[in-house]
Amino acid sequence: MIGTVFRCADVPAEDRFEYWRERVGRTVAPADVTSDYATDYWAEQRLLQLGPVTIWPASFLPTRFRRSARMVRQSDPELYHLRLVVRGGLAVDHDGRADTYGPGDMYLADSSRPGDVRSYDDGERSPVTGVGVEVPKVLFPVPPHRELLGRRLSGREGTGALLKDFVTGLVRQADTLRPSDAPRLGTVLLDLVSTWVAQVLEAERALPPETRQRALITEIHAFIRQNLHDPELTPPVIAAAHHISLSYLHRVFQEQTGGETVAARIRRLRLEGARRDLADPALGSTPIHTIAARWGLPRASDFSRGFRAAYGLPPREFRQRALAAHRQTNAYTRTKGPARP
Repeated sequence: MIGTVFRCADVPAEDRFEYWRERVGRTVAPADVTSDYATDYWAEQRLLQLGPVTIWPASFLPTRFRRSARMVRQSDPELYHLRLVVRGGLAVDHDGRADTYGPGDMYLADSSRPGDVRSYDDGERSPVTGVGVEVPKVLFPVPPHRELLGRRLSGREGTGALLKDFVTGLVRQADTLRPSDAPRLGTVLLDLVSTWVAQVLEAERALPPETRQRALITEIHAFIRQNLHDPELTPPVIAAAHHISLSYLHRVFQEQTGGETVAARIRRLRLEGARRDLADPALGSTPIHTIAARWGLPRASDFSRGFRAAYGLPPREFRQRALAAHRQTNAYTRTKGPARP
Protein backbone atom coordinates (compact mmCIF):
# COMPACT_ATOMS: atom_id res chain seq x y z
CA MET A 1 0.00 0.00 0.00
CA ILE A 2 1.14 3.54 -0.75
CA GLY A 3 0.45 6.18 1.88
CA THR A 4 -1.37 6.44 5.18
CA VAL A 5 -4.99 6.42 6.32
CA PHE A 6 -6.69 8.69 8.88
CA ARG A 7 -10.08 7.91 10.41
CA CYS A 8 -11.76 10.05 13.03
CA ALA A 9 -13.00 6.85 14.66
CA ASP A 10 -9.39 6.11 15.65
CA VAL A 11 -9.27 9.28 17.76
CA PRO A 12 -11.20 9.98 21.01
CA ALA A 13 -14.47 11.78 20.24
CA GLU A 14 -13.48 14.95 22.09
CA ASP A 15 -10.24 15.27 20.07
CA ARG A 16 -11.52 14.45 16.59
CA PHE A 17 -12.21 17.89 15.19
CA GLU A 18 -9.00 19.41 16.52
CA TYR A 19 -7.02 16.50 15.12
CA TRP A 20 -8.73 17.00 11.75
CA ARG A 21 -7.81 20.69 11.76
CA GLU A 22 -4.19 19.79 12.36
CA ARG A 23 -4.38 17.13 9.67
CA VAL A 24 -5.65 19.65 7.09
CA GLY A 25 -2.82 22.03 7.97
CA ARG A 26 -0.22 19.33 7.44
CA THR A 27 -1.80 17.90 4.28
CA VAL A 28 -2.56 21.13 2.41
CA ALA A 29 -1.69 24.37 4.17
CA PRO A 30 -2.64 26.10 7.43
CA ALA A 31 -6.27 27.25 7.37
CA ASP A 32 -9.03 28.37 9.70
CA VAL A 33 -11.25 25.27 9.88
CA THR A 34 -14.73 25.45 11.41
CA SER A 35 -17.81 23.22 11.44
CA ASP A 36 -21.27 23.15 12.99
CA TYR A 37 -20.51 19.50 13.78
CA ALA A 38 -17.26 20.10 15.65
CA THR A 39 -18.53 18.46 18.85
CA ASP A 40 -19.51 15.26 17.04
CA TYR A 41 -17.24 15.27 14.03
CA TRP A 42 -16.50 12.64 11.40
CA ALA A 43 -13.86 12.56 8.66
CA GLU A 44 -11.70 10.08 6.76
CA GLN A 45 -8.67 10.76 4.62
CA ARG A 46 -6.07 8.76 2.76
CA LEU A 47 -2.70 10.28 1.89
CA LEU A 48 -0.94 8.88 -1.19
CA GLN A 49 2.57 10.13 -1.94
CA LEU A 50 3.46 9.61 -5.61
CA GLY A 51 6.92 11.07 -5.89
CA PRO A 52 6.54 14.86 -5.66
CA VAL A 53 2.77 14.65 -6.26
CA THR A 54 0.37 14.04 -3.38
CA ILE A 55 -3.19 12.67 -3.63
CA TRP A 56 -5.60 12.79 -0.73
CA PRO A 57 -9.10 11.36 -1.10
CA ALA A 58 -11.25 12.51 1.81
CA SER A 59 -14.80 12.47 3.16
CA PHE A 60 -15.90 14.83 5.91
CA LEU A 61 -18.97 16.41 7.46
CA PRO A 62 -19.91 19.97 6.37
CA THR A 63 -16.91 22.15 7.11
CA ARG A 64 -15.53 25.54 6.19
CA PHE A 65 -11.86 26.09 5.29
CA ARG A 66 -10.66 29.69 5.17
CA ARG A 67 -7.13 30.69 4.22
CA SER A 68 -6.52 34.40 4.66
CA ALA A 69 -3.87 36.58 3.03
CA ARG A 70 -2.11 36.68 6.40
CA MET A 71 -1.96 32.85 6.51
CA VAL A 72 -0.55 32.85 2.98
CA ARG A 73 2.21 35.25 4.04
CA GLN A 74 3.01 33.13 7.09
CA SER A 75 3.14 29.79 5.26
CA ASP A 76 3.04 29.03 1.56
CA PRO A 77 3.99 25.54 0.32
CA GLU A 78 4.04 26.85 -3.29
CA LEU A 79 1.57 24.30 -4.63
CA TYR A 80 -1.22 24.12 -7.14
CA HIS A 81 -4.23 22.31 -5.69
CA LEU A 82 -6.52 20.31 -7.97
CA ARG A 83 -9.90 19.50 -6.42
CA LEU A 84 -12.33 16.87 -7.73
CA VAL A 85 -15.80 16.62 -6.18
CA VAL A 86 -17.07 13.02 -6.05
CA ARG A 87 -20.15 13.40 -3.83
CA GLY A 88 -21.87 16.42 -2.31
CA GLY A 89 -20.89 19.94 -3.23
CA LEU A 90 -18.57 22.84 -2.49
CA ALA A 91 -18.96 26.60 -2.59
CA VAL A 92 -15.58 28.21 -3.24
CA ASP A 93 -14.29 31.77 -3.25
CA HIS A 94 -10.72 31.69 -4.54
CA ASP A 95 -9.03 35.06 -4.60
CA GLY A 96 -12.29 36.82 -5.49
CA ARG A 97 -13.72 34.24 -7.92
CA ALA A 98 -16.82 32.58 -6.44
CA ASP A 99 -18.47 29.46 -7.82
CA THR A 100 -20.12 26.19 -6.81
CA TYR A 101 -19.01 22.65 -7.65
CA GLY A 102 -20.90 19.37 -7.74
CA PRO A 103 -20.03 15.74 -8.51
CA GLY A 104 -17.73 15.51 -11.53
CA ASP A 105 -16.58 19.13 -11.27
CA MET A 106 -12.96 20.13 -10.75
CA TYR A 107 -11.10 23.34 -10.05
CA LEU A 108 -7.55 24.56 -9.54
CA ALA A 109 -6.37 26.67 -6.63
CA ASP A 110 -3.09 28.40 -5.84
CA SER A 111 -1.63 28.08 -2.35
CA SER A 112 -0.23 31.61 -2.74
CA ARG A 113 -3.71 33.14 -2.88
CA PRO A 114 -6.41 33.37 -0.18
CA GLY A 115 -9.54 31.25 -0.41
CA ASP A 116 -12.75 30.21 1.31
CA VAL A 117 -14.19 26.70 0.79
CA ARG A 118 -17.52 25.57 2.26
CA SER A 119 -19.08 22.14 1.82
CA TYR A 120 -22.84 22.04 1.35
CA ASP A 121 -25.01 21.28 4.34
CA ASP A 122 -28.44 19.75 3.72
CA GLY A 123 -29.10 19.52 7.45
CA GLU A 124 -28.72 15.74 7.49
CA ARG A 125 -25.02 15.38 8.35
CA SER A 126 -24.26 14.39 4.76
CA PRO A 127 -20.52 14.27 4.14
CA VAL A 128 -18.82 15.63 1.06
CA THR A 129 -16.38 13.34 -0.72
CA GLY A 130 -13.61 14.45 -3.01
CA VAL A 131 -10.02 13.99 -4.07
CA GLY A 132 -7.27 16.57 -3.76
CA VAL A 133 -4.08 16.56 -5.82
CA GLU A 134 -1.12 18.69 -4.75
CA VAL A 135 1.53 19.54 -7.36
CA PRO A 136 4.60 21.73 -6.71
CA LYS A 137 4.44 24.85 -8.83
CA VAL A 138 7.97 24.38 -10.14
CA LEU A 139 6.88 21.17 -11.90
CA PHE A 140 4.17 22.81 -14.01
CA PRO A 141 5.44 23.34 -17.58
CA VAL A 142 2.47 25.62 -18.31
CA PRO A 143 1.51 27.60 -15.17
CA PRO A 144 -2.26 28.17 -14.88
CA HIS A 145 -3.27 31.74 -15.65
CA ARG A 146 -5.08 33.62 -12.93
CA GLU A 147 -8.38 33.50 -14.85
CA LEU A 148 -8.24 29.68 -14.74
CA LEU A 149 -7.89 29.46 -10.96
CA GLY A 150 -11.13 28.75 -9.12
CA ARG A 151 -13.05 28.26 -12.37
CA ARG A 152 -15.45 25.33 -12.62
CA LEU A 153 -13.96 22.73 -14.97
CA SER A 154 -15.58 19.51 -16.12
CA GLY A 155 -14.35 16.03 -15.38
CA ARG A 156 -16.94 14.48 -17.70
CA GLU A 157 -15.31 14.81 -21.11
CA GLY A 158 -12.00 14.83 -22.92
CA THR A 159 -8.78 14.97 -20.94
CA GLY A 160 -10.73 16.13 -17.88
CA ALA A 161 -12.63 12.82 -17.86
CA LEU A 162 -9.38 10.88 -18.35
CA LEU A 163 -7.79 12.76 -15.46
CA LYS A 164 -10.80 12.14 -13.22
CA ASP A 165 -10.85 8.42 -14.07
CA PHE A 166 -7.11 8.10 -13.47
CA VAL A 167 -7.29 9.81 -10.07
CA THR A 168 -10.32 7.84 -8.87
CA GLY A 169 -8.73 4.63 -10.20
CA LEU A 170 -5.64 5.29 -8.08
CA VAL A 171 -7.86 5.73 -5.05
CA ARG A 172 -9.68 2.44 -5.69
CA GLN A 173 -6.41 0.56 -6.14
CA ALA A 174 -4.53 2.19 -3.25
CA ASP A 175 -4.42 -1.01 -1.18
CA THR A 176 -2.69 -2.96 -3.96
CA LEU A 177 -0.20 -0.32 -5.12
CA ARG A 178 3.43 -0.81 -4.14
CA PRO A 179 5.86 1.93 -3.09
CA SER A 180 7.90 1.11 -6.21
CA ASP A 181 4.86 2.13 -8.32
CA ALA A 182 4.75 5.64 -6.84
CA PRO A 183 7.30 7.52 -9.01
CA ARG A 184 5.86 6.20 -12.29
CA LEU A 185 2.27 6.94 -11.27
CA GLY A 186 3.26 10.41 -10.10
CA THR A 187 4.82 11.12 -13.49
CA VAL A 188 1.70 9.97 -15.35
CA LEU A 189 -0.52 12.07 -13.10
CA LEU A 190 1.64 15.16 -13.54
CA ASP A 191 1.56 14.67 -17.31
CA LEU A 192 -2.23 14.41 -17.30
CA VAL A 193 -2.71 17.49 -15.11
CA SER A 194 -0.23 19.49 -17.20
CA THR A 195 -1.87 18.41 -20.47
CA TRP A 196 -5.34 19.18 -19.15
CA VAL A 197 -4.31 22.68 -18.04
CA ALA A 198 -2.52 23.32 -21.34
CA GLN A 199 -5.59 22.23 -23.32
CA VAL A 200 -7.89 24.49 -21.31
CA LEU A 201 -5.48 27.39 -21.90
CA GLU A 202 -4.96 26.37 -25.57
CA ALA A 203 -1.22 26.25 -24.91
CA GLU A 204 -0.39 22.63 -25.73
CA ARG A 205 2.60 23.62 -27.85
CA ALA A 206 4.30 24.88 -24.69
CA LEU A 207 4.36 21.37 -23.21
CA PRO A 208 7.63 19.39 -23.43
CA PRO A 209 7.44 16.69 -26.15
CA GLU A 210 7.91 13.89 -23.63
CA THR A 211 4.95 15.17 -21.57
CA ARG A 212 2.72 15.24 -24.65
CA GLN A 213 3.82 11.75 -25.64
CA ARG A 214 3.26 10.20 -22.21
CA ALA A 215 -0.14 11.85 -21.93
CA LEU A 216 -1.05 10.59 -25.41
CA ILE A 217 -0.15 7.02 -24.47
CA THR A 218 -2.28 7.27 -21.32
CA GLU A 219 -5.20 8.49 -23.46
CA ILE A 220 -4.68 5.61 -25.89
CA HIS A 221 -4.65 3.01 -23.10
CA ALA A 222 -7.89 4.46 -21.71
CA PHE A 223 -9.48 4.50 -25.17
CA ILE A 224 -8.58 0.84 -25.70
CA ARG A 225 -10.07 -0.22 -22.35
CA GLN A 226 -13.27 1.73 -22.98
CA ASN A 227 -13.77 0.15 -26.40
CA LEU A 228 -12.70 -3.47 -25.90
CA HIS A 229 -16.29 -4.58 -26.51
CA ASP A 230 -16.18 -3.24 -30.08
CA PRO A 231 -14.97 -5.88 -32.59
CA GLU A 232 -13.97 -3.03 -34.90
CA LEU A 233 -11.38 -1.71 -32.43
CA THR A 234 -8.17 -1.85 -34.50
CA PRO A 235 -4.92 0.14 -34.68
CA PRO A 236 -6.17 2.27 -37.62
CA VAL A 237 -9.33 3.17 -35.66
CA ILE A 238 -7.25 4.12 -32.61
CA ALA A 239 -4.86 6.22 -34.68
CA ALA A 240 -7.73 8.07 -36.35
CA ALA A 241 -9.46 8.72 -33.00
CA HIS A 242 -6.31 10.42 -31.70
CA HIS A 243 -5.46 12.28 -34.93
CA ILE A 244 -2.09 10.59 -35.39
CA SER A 245 -0.63 8.40 -38.12
CA LEU A 246 -0.70 4.62 -37.83
CA SER A 247 3.09 4.44 -37.94
CA TYR A 248 3.41 6.99 -35.13
CA LEU A 249 0.90 5.02 -33.05
CA HIS A 250 2.91 1.82 -33.42
CA ARG A 251 6.19 3.56 -32.64
CA VAL A 252 5.20 5.42 -29.47
CA PHE A 253 3.13 2.50 -28.22
CA GLN A 254 6.00 0.04 -28.40
CA GLU A 255 8.42 2.58 -26.90
CA GLN A 256 6.16 3.03 -23.87
CA THR A 257 5.10 -0.60 -23.40
CA GLY A 258 8.42 -2.40 -23.75
CA GLY A 259 7.67 -3.78 -27.20
CA GLU A 260 4.06 -4.94 -26.90
CA THR A 261 2.12 -4.10 -30.06
CA VAL A 262 -1.25 -2.38 -30.12
CA ALA A 263 -2.99 -5.48 -31.47
CA ALA A 264 -1.35 -7.68 -28.83
CA ARG A 265 -2.50 -5.34 -26.05
CA ILE A 266 -6.08 -5.40 -27.32
CA ARG A 267 -6.07 -9.19 -27.60
CA ARG A 268 -4.55 -9.67 -24.13
CA LEU A 269 -7.01 -7.35 -22.40
CA ARG A 270 -9.98 -8.98 -24.13
CA LEU A 271 -8.87 -12.46 -23.10
CA GLU A 272 -8.21 -11.31 -19.53
CA GLY A 273 -11.71 -9.85 -19.34
CA ALA A 274 -13.30 -13.02 -20.71
CA ARG A 275 -11.23 -15.11 -18.28
CA ARG A 276 -12.52 -13.11 -15.30
CA ASP A 277 -16.11 -13.49 -16.46
CA LEU A 278 -15.78 -17.22 -17.06
CA ALA A 279 -14.53 -17.66 -13.49
CA ASP A 280 -17.37 -15.56 -12.03
CA PRO A 281 -20.09 -17.76 -10.42
CA ALA A 282 -22.63 -14.97 -10.97
CA LEU A 283 -22.16 -15.46 -14.74
CA GLY A 284 -22.18 -19.26 -14.62
CA SER A 285 -25.32 -19.54 -16.73
CA THR A 286 -24.22 -17.01 -19.35
CA PRO A 287 -23.24 -18.75 -22.60
CA ILE A 288 -19.54 -18.70 -23.36
CA HIS A 289 -20.11 -17.16 -26.79
CA THR A 290 -22.04 -14.31 -25.14
CA ILE A 291 -19.15 -13.55 -22.79
CA ALA A 292 -16.68 -13.65 -25.66
CA ALA A 293 -18.82 -11.31 -27.75
CA ARG A 294 -19.05 -8.86 -24.84
CA TRP A 295 -15.28 -8.58 -24.99
CA GLY A 296 -15.15 -7.95 -28.72
CA LEU A 297 -14.48 -11.57 -29.68
CA PRO A 298 -17.57 -12.64 -31.67
CA ARG A 299 -15.97 -15.53 -33.60
CA ALA A 300 -16.12 -18.63 -31.42
CA SER A 301 -13.25 -20.44 -33.14
CA ASP A 302 -10.90 -17.46 -32.83
CA PHE A 303 -11.83 -16.98 -29.18
CA SER A 304 -11.35 -20.65 -28.29
CA ARG A 305 -8.00 -20.83 -30.07
CA GLY A 306 -6.72 -17.60 -28.52
CA PHE A 307 -7.94 -18.55 -25.04
CA ARG A 308 -6.24 -21.95 -25.16
CA ALA A 309 -3.00 -20.36 -26.36
CA ALA A 310 -3.07 -17.84 -23.49
CA TYR A 311 -4.22 -20.08 -20.61
CA GLY A 312 -3.54 -23.64 -21.69
CA LEU A 313 -7.20 -24.75 -21.54
CA PRO A 314 -10.25 -24.29 -23.78
CA PRO A 315 -12.78 -21.82 -22.36
CA ARG A 316 -15.35 -24.47 -21.36
CA GLU A 317 -12.87 -26.56 -19.38
CA PHE A 318 -11.42 -23.46 -17.73
CA ARG A 319 -14.88 -22.39 -16.61
CA GLN A 320 -15.72 -25.85 -15.24
CA ARG A 321 -12.54 -25.97 -13.18
CA ALA A 322 -12.87 -22.40 -11.91
CA LEU A 323 -16.50 -22.84 -10.81
CA ALA A 324 -15.74 -26.24 -9.23
CA ALA A 325 -12.92 -24.65 -7.23
CA HIS A 326 -15.26 -21.88 -6.12
CA ARG A 327 -17.90 -24.37 -4.95
CA GLN A 328 -15.28 -26.37 -3.09
CA THR A 329 -14.02 -23.26 -1.31
CA ASN A 330 -17.54 -22.29 -0.28
CA ALA A 331 -18.28 -25.81 0.99
CA TYR A 332 -15.08 -25.81 3.06
CA THR A 333 -15.95 -22.39 4.53
CA ARG A 334 -19.46 -23.59 5.52
CA THR A 335 -18.30 -26.84 7.14
CA LYS A 336 -15.40 -25.23 8.97
CA GLY A 337 -17.75 -22.90 10.80
CA PRO A 338 -16.75 -19.99 13.03
CA ALA A 339 -13.32 -20.06 14.63
CA ARG A 340 -13.14 -21.08 18.27
CA PRO A 341 -12.25 -18.30 20.71
